[in-house]
Amino acid sequence: MNILVIGAGNMGLAYAKAIAKSKLLSSNPLMILDKSPDKMEELKTIKNFQVYSELESCVSKADVIFIAVKPYHSEALMRDLKPLLTEDQLAISIMAGVTIQSMQEALGINKVLRAMPNLPAQVGKGLTSFTASKEVSRLELSMVKKLLETTGKAVYLDTEKGIDASTGISGSGPAYVFYFMQSMMEAAKKMGFSDHNSKVLVEQTFEGAIELFNQSDLSPVSWMNKVASKGGTTRAALDSMEDNNIRALIQDAAFAAFERAIEMGKELELQD
Repeated sequence: MNILVIGAGNMGLAYAKAIAKSKLLSSNPLMILDKSPDKMEELKTIKNFQVYSELESCVSKADVIFIAVKPYHSEALMRDLKPLLTEDQLAISIMAGVTIQSMQEALGINKVLRAMPNLPAQVGKGLTSFTASKEVSRLELSMVKKLLETTGKAVYLDTEKGIDASTGISGSGPAYVFYFMQSMMEAAKKMGFSDHNSKVLVEQTFEGAIELFNQSDLSPVSWMNKVASKGGTTRAALDSMEDNNIRALIQDAAFAAFERAIEMGKELELQD
């Protein structure tokens, strides 16, 4: 299998490194393309990469093409890609808001997948949701899932609406966690802890809570009830969150990201 990754930004490079280290390519090097001279020099230092700067030099060699550029670069890129592609090739987009139909029309091929990764893919703990056009076979879906899971876990979704929805949960979700962590660290510093100790307190608390959750079948609510006792400190904190409607505000934030993902898709379609 020959893989080409177009775009060596955060997510493109995360996938490229993970796939190149896996056993999925056999002895084939991973092909990666980026236009930036500085980025190309960086890529040339990475083992198992074959680096390109021009589409004409590598597209015809690829069985699977990851498109990992910013959405606003998509129109020009797909216009240049179109005459170089064949119906046998598979295109996987990790561009937010760019629909499968628009990619099929712009690329002139039918086998198109749309994926939504998240930032922890950079450390092998990512979650990628993906969906595909009807022309993609079950065997090809299985192969793509293995490629995506080189960066963590992958979940197949039946519809593109699910991709937009996952943007609001897993795609943008790490930022919500960081927001909560930052708030807790600021509270710790106000209580008199140093910057270092504030970070350690919050970091270890999150890591420990997630490990407890992962090693049991208990729901988050059950774990909250285990920690909180009537009239205790944890119950005081949880009651404060409930009184301030924090649960609903977090849900509102997730839906705001979901709705923005849909809007971005419509805006990109209007630009075509």
